[in-house]
Amino acid sequence: MPTLKSDVMLTLACWLAGDFSNQKQAFENPKDYAHIRVFFRPLPFDFFGGIGFYSEQVYDYNLWTPYRQGVHRFVDQGEQIYVENYGLKDKILYAGAGREPDILKTITPACIERRYNCSMVFQREGNLFRGRVEGNSCFIEKYGKKTYLISDVELTETTFVSLDRGIDVNTEEQVWGSALGPLKFEKRQSYADEVSQLQI
Repeated sequence: MPTLKSDVMLTLACWLAGDFSNQKQAFENPKDYAHIRVFFRPLPFDFFGGIGFYSEQVYDYNLWTPYRQGVHRFVDQGEQIYVENYGLKDKILYAGAGREPDILKTITPACIERRYNCSMVFQREGNLFRGRVEGNSCFIEKYGKKTYLISDVELTETTFVSLDRGIDVNTEEQVWGSALGPLKFEKRQSYADEVSQLQI
């Protein structure tokens, strides 16, 4: 049986743990890409009884107003790593938790609620991981339309590439998300040492 000591899961967690920036992409294509920071901060082991993360996406010019926040629980399924997604009930209270450990400590299991059908599934492919949202039932209302999320991720030890798109459930047309290609992030700082400190 797979255990929490899975080398694959630990590698994924260590690579994901960090402060990422697409500054290079934004500098080269300022009309098409804003400068975005993404933080994946490990949660204490006892939060889920295993590996968990808090994530935050913000525009670099406005670090205290994230436009996306989440909590994620790693589940080892042997050939793949299943990452459950959770929303925060009162997100604004935890803004900055990706950078400030004191704020991170205030997040508790009572603060979150599961986002069903919105988990990500990761598999190791050589020197990278590929992740994709499960199925076509992660629904998001946007611009007055019901859409389902298609999310593709490619992760290496130093890079994070992400492409999110919202597809109209009725017409199958893209309603939101990048039409120009994925966001390409480079790791500015690693938090892998916080993963290795977990009591696994």
